[in-house]
Amino acid sequence: MTEHLRQMTARASAAIRPLLPRRLRRDLPVVPVVRLGGVIGLSSPLRPGLSIAAVARTLERAFSARRARAVALVINSPGGSAVQSHLIYRRIRQLAEEHSLPVLAFVEDVAASGGYMLACAADEIVCDPASIVGSIGVIGASFGFTEAMRKLGIERRIYTAGAHKSTLDPFLPENPDDVARLKALQLDVHRMFITLVRERRGDRLNGDDDTLFTGEYWVAGTARDFGLVDRLGDIRSTLRERFGAGVRMPMVAPERSLFGRRSQGVATIAPDALAGIADDVMASLEARALWGRFGL
Repeated sequence: MTEHLRQMTARASAAIRPLLPRRLRRDLPVVPVVRLGGVIGLSSPLRPGLSIAAVARTLERAFSARRARAVALVINSPGGSAVQSHLIYRRIRQLAEEHSLPVLAFVEDVAASGGYMLACAADEIVCDPASIVGSIGVIGASFGFTEAMRKLGIERRIYTAGAHKSTLDPFLPENPDDVARLKALQLDVHRMFITLVRERRGDRLNGDDDTLFTGEYWVAGTARDFGLVDRLGDIRSTLRERFGAGVRMPMVAPERSLFGRRSQGVATIAPDALAGIADDVMASLEARALWGRFGL
């Protein structure tokens, strides 16, 4: 009798299952989707940047999703902070290993510099044919105001303890020794980046160092030829091909506070509202400059 009831229950469940909403069906594969977009590390009181603090909890929720068969990353970033890029990369790899889940990255407009580092956390990188990929290098930029100060009759007065405390001060004449020290730091970070790419892409890479690691970037088809990405496509088609037409792709959104703001990685509003607005304007200009390097 018990066996008969089990069979009846199984037949009833099979009959009802197709009528249930997709989110309630336990027989469908699940691939949580996390969007990693924007400039990495660049933040202001009103404009939170992409950082480990902002995305850690979202990533943990994605990798902990029930019945997950993989995790998909949708990446659209021109790069930014090398440290924040590497911290996010490491967290993705740690979670992938802890949960034994493959990771697929889907590039939208651009995955360049730190954005490409994030893509390297995936086991497979898929791009739109018009995506821009690469820029495996390190960049630093500043301004010099010494000539303008001289014309305006402004004198810079600076007091330090430590011979190099005023390194690269934009209000002082450029010091060749300071530039040499900065370039040495950049070379160290660049070597780390190159090692990471070689470890993650392995035998798929098809190009020498003077081609791949000069900071140049390419459209997706050329990047695929170099082995920097695996294939051209989009997230829906790729996941349906890989996991079946019924695959569920829930977007794992950042948690928000009572007032609708992101609850992680967001600084509080500055007491001086004008200072907060000024910071936000400067962050917007810097972000615009980063996106502008790729014609976006």
